[in-house]
Amino acid sequence: MRHLIDFGDLPRAEWDALYRRCSDIIDHPADYMDACRGKVMASLFYEPSTRTNFSFQTAMLRVGGSVFGFADPKSTSTAKGETLKDTIKMVSGYADVVVMRNPREGAAKAASLYSNVPVINAGDGGHMHPTQTMADLTTITRLHGGVDGLSVGLCGDLKNGRTVHSLIKAMAKFKDIKFYLISPRELAVPEYMRAFMRENGMWFVEVTGLETVMPQLDVLYMTRIQRERFVDPLEYERNKGIYVLTRSKLERARKDLLVMHPLPRVDEISIDVDDDPRAVYFEQARYGMFARMSLLIELANQPRMDTDAVEIGTQPVCHNPNCITQTDHYLPPLVKKNGGVDCCAFCDAQL
Repeated sequence: MRHLIDFGDLPRAEWDALYRRCSDIIDHPADYMDACRGKVMASLFYEPSTRTNFSFQTAMLRVGGSVFGFADPKSTSTAKGETLKDTIKMVSGYADVVVMRNPREGAAKAASLYSNVPVINAGDGGHMHPTQTMADLTTITRLHGGVDGLSVGLCGDLKNGRTVHSLIKAMAKFKDIKFYLISPRELAVPEYMRAFMRENGMWFVEVTGLETVMPQLDVLYMTRIQRERFVDPLEYERNKGIYVLTRSKLERARKDLLVMHPLPRVDEISIDVDDDPRAVYFEQARYGMFARMSLLIELANQPRMDTDAVEIGTQPVCHNPNCITQTDHYLPPLVKKNGGVDCCAFCDAQL
């Protein structure tokens, strides 16, 4: 592993190794205090973040490294028109690892083409969020004992939910997973995710109601309806508050159910759920810090490498309006297969 852009690209054996180290960090944190001594992490957050940004910074500090970066691109040369390529080339000259969140889908993939050090995707638009998936899998494994054979309910905005997309890709590495995809029809999972699940023989069913499937679930993964992903404000107003998990709805759930959420929540989980022992979303956030410690130890200690020559593009081949290729036309016209269909290699949208 050189970069972590998409959890789907991470072999199961590498994840198992990362998890073993993560579990040991949880049990013996003092043994890792100097694991990244002298290493520097660049934290490039082009859109707001609390948990992921703080989690990465804390993780790097806990393994003995240091951090620089920004949480507001308006205070950087980006505001002057600097390209993503130039920012990454410059920053990777200072740092040992780059952590980036960007509202453009495929931005992390683009950054990895030009970086001399490992790049970690901390969220690219509504596309992927692989380190949140590390937090999710760590939580499930620690609290449920394993991942194989689970029935998982994904509820909310499954169209724009990058945490959901990453988790689905990760679950393809495990056996006998059943997915209940709970969303209004206009916020259902994108077609490229359906194609991925079919190609990998994954069991899934799409439903619009939460309460009917509640008794079948081992894990309920709630997500918020994300105002910032909607182009049409009226569409957001129609869908906000459509799913609200309350203490009374949990009466039909299994006693060992895990209620998870990538946070922040808005109104999709009532406050009265917080004291239910099945609500583990705050533990989930803490486990994410340990998972990121394990990842940083793996990547920040890798040597610098010269990048290969990259073809210079002239116009985007992708039609996704939020794809990084729509704004950064110098990017190469990369195409990959997904379910036998040509897709953009940056954002996974079908071409």
